[in-house]
Amino acid sequence: MSHLKLFAATLKRHGFKLLENQDIARRAFLHGQRYASSGTSESVLSGSNSNYVEEMYCAWLENPESVHKVSLKLDCNADSEPAAAGALRPELPGVTNFSFCLTFSVISSCSALLLFQIRGHHVAQLDPLGILDADLDSFIPSDLITTIDKLGFYGLHESDLDKVFQLPTTTFIGGNENSLSLREIIKRLEHTYCQHIGLEFMFINDVEQCQWIRQKFETPGVMKFSNDDKRTLLARLVRSMRFEDFLARKWSSEKRFGLEGCEVMIPALKTIIDKSSEMGIEYVIMGMPHRGRLNVLANVIRKELEQIFCQFDPKLEAADEGSGDVKYHLGMYHERINRKTNKKITLSLMANPSHLEAVVPVVQGKTKAEQFYRGDTAGKKVMSILLHGDAAFAGQGVVYETFHLSDLPSYTTNGTIHVVVNNQIGFTTDPRMARSSPYPTDVARVVNAPIFHVNADDPEAVMYVCSVAAEWRNTFNKDVVVDLVCYRRRGHNEMDEPMFTQPLMYKQIHKQVPVLKKYADKLIADGTVTLQEFEEEIAKYDKICEEAYTRSKDNKILHIKHWLDSPWPGFFNPDGEPKSMSCPPTGISEELLTHIGNVASSVPVEDFKIHSGLSRILKARAEMTENRLVDWALAEYMAFGSVLKEGIHVRLSGQDVERGTFSHRHHVLHDQDVDKRICVPMNHLWEQQAPYTVCNSSLSEYGVLGFELGFAMASPNALVCWEAQFGDFHNTAQCIIDQFISSGQAKWVRHNGIVLLLPHGMEGMGPEHSSARPERFLQMSNDDSDAYPEFTEHFEVSQLYDCNWIVILLPFRKPLIVLTPKSLLRHPEAKSSFDEMVSGTSFQRVIPENGPAAEEPHEVKRVILCTGKVYYDLVKERKNQDLEKQVAITRLEQISPFPFDLLKEELEKYPTADLVWCQEEHKNSGYYDYVRPRFRTIVNRTRPIWYVGREPAAAAATGNKNTHLVSLRRFLDTAFNLEAFEGKTF
Repeated sequence: MSHLKLFAATLKRHGFKLLENQDIARRAFLHGQRYASSGTSESVLSGSNSNYVEEMYCAWLENPESVHKVSLKLDCNADSEPAAAGALRPELPGVTNFSFCLTFSVISSCSALLLFQIRGHHVAQLDPLGILDADLDSFIPSDLITTIDKLGFYGLHESDLDKVFQLPTTTFIGGNENSLSLREIIKRLEHTYCQHIGLEFMFINDVEQCQWIRQKFETPGVMKFSNDDKRTLLARLVRSMRFEDFLARKWSSEKRFGLEGCEVMIPALKTIIDKSSEMGIEYVIMGMPHRGRLNVLANVIRKELEQIFCQFDPKLEAADEGSGDVKYHLGMYHERINRKTNKKITLSLMANPSHLEAVVPVVQGKTKAEQFYRGDTAGKKVMSILLHGDAAFAGQGVVYETFHLSDLPSYTTNGTIHVVVNNQIGFTTDPRMARSSPYPTDVARVVNAPIFHVNADDPEAVMYVCSVAAEWRNTFNKDVVVDLVCYRRRGHNEMDEPMFTQPLMYKQIHKQVPVLKKYADKLIADGTVTLQEFEEEIAKYDKICEEAYTRSKDNKILHIKHWLDSPWPGFFNPDGEPKSMSCPPTGISEELLTHIGNVASSVPVEDFKIHSGLSRILKARAEMTENRLVDWALAEYMAFGSVLKEGIHVRLSGQDVERGTFSHRHHVLHDQDVDKRICVPMNHLWEQQAPYTVCNSSLSEYGVLGFELGFAMASPNALVCWEAQFGDFHNTAQCIIDQFISSGQAKWVRHNGIVLLLPHGMEGMGPEHSSARPERFLQMSNDDSDAYPEFTEHFEVSQLYDCNWIVILLPFRKPLIVLTPKSLLRHPEAKSSFDEMVSGTSFQRVIPENGPAAEEPHEVKRVILCTGKVYYDLVKERKNQDLEKQVAITRLEQISPFPFDLLKEELEKYPTADLVWCQEEHKNSGYYDYVRPRFRTIVNRTRPIWYVGREPAAAAATGNKNTHLVSLRRFLDTAFNLEAFEGKTF
């Protein structure tokens, strides 16, 4: 932006009108801005603080005397070069009352304000132990006035401290006073910025937001609490600390990852929830690591204590499936009345593995879904709270990935409150060895989130900061970070010895007075409570714990349903079982297929100019619809469209999904003449249809897949799909797949219908974009290769219900992994007829041979079993070698769970034929290791199943086209060499 435009924008933003002397003032303003960035002298008006220049200028416009002169006279000719540091310039007419508050030889009230606002947090007293610096740096900035003996640095004398300065509009330290002495200014600034609260906010490039924070913290007397508030805070601290003490007494040798050293976190969270409830929030979704989880469940979510205590009894078994994880990983969902506001509040704490921060995008996705289904576009009813450890917050990349979703239209949750439990240590690693940034919270600066550091041994400061954080989120719909600088009284867990690696820190911790005693002594001393009242509060909660402990001995009490974090009311029977075990046909009428095809090949918006290349694609779709044919892209359109008609929301997310990586989808059309004008034909299918959300994501897999997983948890009546740009990209989201998708139901009874679309196919394009690594998903499938199933009436559905991930429209939800095509998107043979999709049809788990070989099965010498793209290579080669009567080719469309029933029937057709499994993937990849033992189980190990494909290799594919074609030729020759396996044993 040019100087003139910047000046005009500044005036407009602050509502000023043009004045006669404003041209001269403008030149001085611009000159000061250039001077600040010239590097000729130390300046407080550089870098991310340039917005302060605007504030100074606006303050001068309102009152020229509020911005004080410095000994340096500035050349206000906007066309001249900045003056050298310390050089005197002749005064210009009309500008004698205007100068900028640069730190050269004199400090004024303005520069003092700026120094403390920007850098005061560096000297704030944040560490409860008094031995570490929260920013890892013991150096005190020399330009912060904290003692009189430093005045000489600025050319000041002690007498200057009593000079009175007019306060600018960029501060609230004066309260009702307009001027203060420099001594009082510094005193008040120190009180605000250098005590138990350290504020980082001056990097925010929004004047209104900076002013809001200043007002909340600088205004004298803002941090005052009534006696009732103090008593409530004390009672919450009692519950937090006595809960940990009770567990320590009853189960001294059990890990529980207690909260000792940061007991203030419980009243902190309750303050955030109270304040948010007061402002209209009805649903709070939380994610956190294991430290303090049981305490949060007990004292924030208000889970029954007996349900928590019985988890410590190793003899108890869950009354139904689940509970496959440790107690400090489990989640919870609870509706209750908030006692502070008398409003109903729903709280959900998401289950989470030991993989720190993995739950962060999951919480955000679930929050977005709950907002979406409530029509809460501004996030005024549903919000998220995320708790972090200091080491993980700084070290885990998924934190950064998720922060960058915070302002994207299809991913924003309208602000999240992040609470960092800053132990000032990782497991055993000193923070100076664990991060390169001053604070663990610096990652939040990338989205202009204010960061409030606070000493966790000052409960009232913590409560005030948390209240302000809740107001910030509600006011600006932006993220905010509360950094609870605390300590960890025990080791990483209760069995760990921290003195091995942190002897000095833990010597201090052993002497540290607990925060509850400190605060109780303070309240007793000032008469807020009596010692008797304090002791009665402790006795009352201890009695609650003892009574719950007695009830926990009932071995009928433990039901995993009490630990569900995402219940789906009405979807299952009361006993948790599906309402039906049947699988109805999924086909739709030809009329609907034709209608969807016609919309997919049109532009349902008037005066909308599309790209000429897209016109050809739409024309091809129309021709296919007329000929009753579909390719992959059109079939996907019809699948989504039919679900939308049933009122089920469809959400497709991932990198470049709107167009499709391979330019095949084009679900979002762009007007070629009007910027940002788009059309989504899928949302124009019917007047009463569910919404279709298709959104390009940030260049993230871990964060975005976690987000979509969380979105899919919110409701069973949604089809949520994540598409990888290429199938192998899922490996950077492997944590989400391993910890949540594959095992989520077994660990936490967490049903989920997330769909992963993974482009897969070997085309000689190199190892990175060929294989979606199907062997990894198959290895994690839970069906038994050696167990021959009993074919019951509803075998197909019951088999799907028992496995851990699968397929299609069912009365329950399982994750689905789909290996989607690349070259087959335009393969002339890769098309299907409407006949395979009309009413009465269903998904085909196995597509048997239906050519000449099937007419005389006893004459068939070889049955080739395969899946995916290689089928088209095999069919072409079979025709070239004129072996259509001697070789049958059968396709597996569903690999896991393995279709034992249909394959048994198919293999029995060809009793004398060789059985061959053919795949294009290398032998140590793909499907062979999974299907081989299951085929042998079908034939009772009486017939061999031979492998045909590429040899084992470390890389997933070659990048040399010739090598690719040679290896393809080799295994096709083997597949159709009918004597290849004669005489060999198995």
